[in-house]
Amino acid sequence: MAEAIVSKIHRHEKYERLVAAAQRLSPLPTAVAQPCDESSLRGAIEARDAGLITPILVGPKAKMIEIARTIGLNLDGLEIIDVPHSHAAAAKAVDVVRSGKAELLMKGSLHSDELLGAVTSRETGLRTERRISHVFVMDVPTHSQTLFVTDAAVNIAPDLMAKRDIVQNAIDLYTALGLGKPKVAILSAVETVTTAIPSTIEAAALCKMADRGQITGGELDGPLAFDNAISLTAVRVKGIKSPVAGHAQILVVPDLEAGNMLAKNLTFISNADAAGIVLGARVPIILTSRADNVRTRLASCAVAKLLAYSRRANAPIRA
Repeated sequence: MAEAIVSKIHRHEKYERLVAAAQRLSPLPTAVAQPCDESSLRGAIEARDAGLITPILVGPKAKMIEIARTIGLNLDGLEIIDVPHSHAAAAKAVDVVRSGKAELLMKGSLHSDELLGAVTSRETGLRTERRISHVFVMDVPTHSQTLFVTDAAVNIAPDLMAKRDIVQNAIDLYTALGLGKPKVAILSAVETVTTAIPSTIEAAALCKMADRGQITGGELDGPLAFDNAISLTAVRVKGIKSPVAGHAQILVVPDLEAGNMLAKNLTFISNADAAGIVLGARVPIILTSRADNVRTRLASCAVAKLLAYSRRANAPIRA
């Protein structure tokens, strides 16, 4: 009986739905920058085998072939672009996207800063008018809804206008996945506005920006402490009157440190998976970690693919 309960708790139905929705669509060409270790190369090939993407491998060709041979991966039929090192791989992968050959960009075994440096280059990158930001799409087995945590990987200490773009990027992603109008919690340590905690003031300002149409598509409230954002019990105890409190789907953190700790707490204590995607560029960017399992890598590709198709159609893709 206990084993059955554990099995039920640790299932990841939310990711399974995302992957299934993405598999109903044709694979998208994806520039994979420097897939030169086992986890990144295997992730790209597994996403291909799952029908999610068609990888274009960009990196030292001999090294990728040798890794594939060693671990038994089949690279037959894949385009491989030979460049000498990771810096060149980042630049070339971005160029492949700019040329229209790829609709998605995927991080390999290079550092995130190296890839994002190529993405944000003013002359040769993939910049838009929107600030680039990161979202963890988190499948927490013990929580009923998928949680979007932002920004926990790109913007270290964003100011108010950067946070405006961070919030809008996350709302646009949630909407593009066909999940409806999101409830957005602007997190801080407390639910009241106080000058002693600057993030509470920014939270209040973001909510007023939404009232004035500077942020659209979501229902915002803040500041909210984490418990008030997701726990109806905490909301009732504290007497908070809010349609967002206790029901939040997007969690906007004060800074990268708080977001990183929150995401890793959910991952390692609550057995959550955290699919990573970078938004605000011309194309979705799949940002995976070497520690990610197969399910997380596939979910990251699925989310990026669904977003790309939504942009094509200018309409939500029902996940």
